[in-house]
Amino acid sequence: MNIKEAAEKCGVSANTIRYYEKVGLLTTIDRTPSGIRTFGERTLSRISFVRSMRQAGMPIATLKTYMGLIDDEANHHDAQLALLKEQRAIMADKKADIQYAIDYLTYKIDHYDDHISQVEQKLQALEKGQSSDELAESGHKCL
Repeated sequence: MNIKEAAEKCGVSANTIRYYEKVGLLTTIDRTPSGIRTFGERTLSRISFVRSMRQAGMPIATLKTYMGLIDDEANHHDAQLALLKEQRAIMADKKADIQYAIDYLTYKIDHYDDHISQVEQKLQALEKGQSSDELAESGHKCL
């Protein structure tokens, strides 16, 4: 299978595969006598695994460490598990931040008419050159 076919099968671009190879996430990729990469099931599985870990937010440096542990003949179960748990904790923190942002936007949407539209009117008035005092006299509250 060539790089285009491998990319399509794994859901990444050919450039991504080349990058993974360049940074050492993919071990030796077989090549034809003319130097064209060929991909077997082992490499396809590895590309899919790396893609999944990247989607889970794992940085390249951490992923390189993790893949090095996999490639080593010694048993690194505890170290691998620790890296996975660390990444899960990072993602849980991000999830909490995202949920806070979603909740905030939901509140703003739910209260758009009684808050946001007034703020937008004030900003538009300021853009037109009205002073804060003029806005206060017309009933606009502070942002």
